[in-house]
Amino acid sequence: MKETRYFYVPGASTGSELPVEEAQHAVKVLRLKEGDEMMLMDGEGSFFQARVTLASAHHCLYEIVVPMPQLRQWKGHMHLAIAPTKMIDRTEWFVEKATEMGIDEITFIDCQFSERRIIKIPRIEKIVVSAVKQSRKAWKPVVNEMTPFRKILAAHTTGRRFIAHCYDEVERVNLFDELCKPAVDTDALVLIGPEGDFSIDEVRQAVDAGFVSVDLGKSRLRTETAGLAAVMMMHLSQQ
Repeated sequence: MKETRYFYVPGASTGSELPVEEAQHAVKVLRLKEGDEMMLMDGEGSFFQARVTLASAHHCLYEIVVPMPQLRQWKGHMHLAIAPTKMIDRTEWFVEKATEMGIDEITFIDCQFSERRIIKIPRIEKIVVSAVKQSRKAWKPVVNEMTPFRKILAAHTTGRRFIAHCYDEVERVNLFDELCKPAVDTDALVLIGPEGDFSIDEVRQAVDAGFVSVDLGKSRLRTETAGLAAVMMMHLSQQ
């Protein structure tokens, strides 16, 4: 049985042509031709069964056969804000796996002990799109630019907000236990710091701003592992 090919096409329902990179893959690599069927995803909650109407060296046109709106697989808005790692491949691994698991928004934090203060968002976006297609997610996560720690605190004043850290001086509760508590607001934002952790002043600033001080269990985790653990806890808490 021939595998169905998925293509990421923002605004698919109102368009008729694959984006350039997707068109090149469809025509030059997969060798799709007029009449072949494919699946489109708009990243906003819908899949579309479509048919190729024109395949040329530089263009691939389509017509939608059946729109297929999808149901969300989780409640609320899952947002993870994380400090990028010094070795960018570890951050890229996190982004890929978090997208495969399912997340709504990823923000990169610039904090006191950050090991990396510049990140190439176009590269991250490509990894996200690839993971969305591979895992067949109907929603593409929003990816935000590097954001100063204080700005993150100021921008998020509602919903369930958590800061994960390793300081014994600041009382912590378990993130999973907190996520499992009944809540009217199902939106959740979790902050994950760099390898050297947030500074203790940053933790106290977050707590003063209404963030809940949490741990991720008894193990001490690398940044990207901690980020993925937090995403998994957000999912499991809804089971």
